[in-house]
Amino acid sequence: MRFSVLVAILAEDMEEKAIKVAKDAGAGGVTLLNGRGIGAEEKKTFFGLTYEGSQSVLLFVLERSLSLKVMKALTHELELKENSRGVVFTLPLEHIAGIENRQVERFQENLKDDL
Repeated sequence: MRFSVLVAILAEDMEEKAIKVAKDAGAGGVTLLNGRGIGAEEKKTFFGLTYEGSQSVLLFVLERSLSLKVMKALTHELELKENSRGVVFTLPLEHIAGIENRQVERFQENLKDDL
């Protein structure tokens, strides 16, 4: 079984919806990180203070085919193509340790359902 890391970098206010969408699409656990980004455009200022919105970084370890399904669900449900408030991508995992047997069994069940 091959695994991927799905990374979603989103505006903080989209975090809860993203987790629900991912879980509905078959994802299990998620690791959450707080982030802050520097975009290509200059940040807006108000009375000399620069506003930088907080971002959430969501990390999912998923079976490779499931990661594509979750990525498509996030892109569609969060309208990432239209509002540019986030980015989602996957990275291949070569080696992994510590994943629960129960999670591997869920991945296998999802694969059987897709076949």
